[in-house]
Amino acid sequence: MPRTDRSLEMVPYGADQTVYLVVDSFGANGAACREVERGDLETVVSDLLLGQFNDPIRVIAFNTLEHWAEDLSKTVAVEIQSRCDIDGLPVPEHVKDFVQLRTGGSRHIA
Repeated sequence: MPRTDRSLEMVPYGADQTVYLVVDSFGANGAACREVERGDLETVVSDLLLGQFNDPIRVIAFNTLEHWAEDLSKTVAVEIQSRCDIDGLPVPEHVKDFVQLRTGGSRHIA
């Protein structure tokens, strides 16, 4: 069986890299994880605000070298809400449900 290099692309190269996954819903077709190629939280937040995901459900970070994984969904939702508040803008419709669910709807979302 020929070996493909595609499976190797999913493993971060380098001594210490955190990878961020966004679990995205596709309605009746189910959910899928999309790996955000860059290993920084800023990219995840920016991509969510720009509508790069269909219906985000969860954001998970993991580091295989350090042997940890963490659900960052609430942290990301609070950051999105904060940025919108600072800019005086409503939370974009494509992330509105994600933000409301993760923040408990405790802040205004127009």
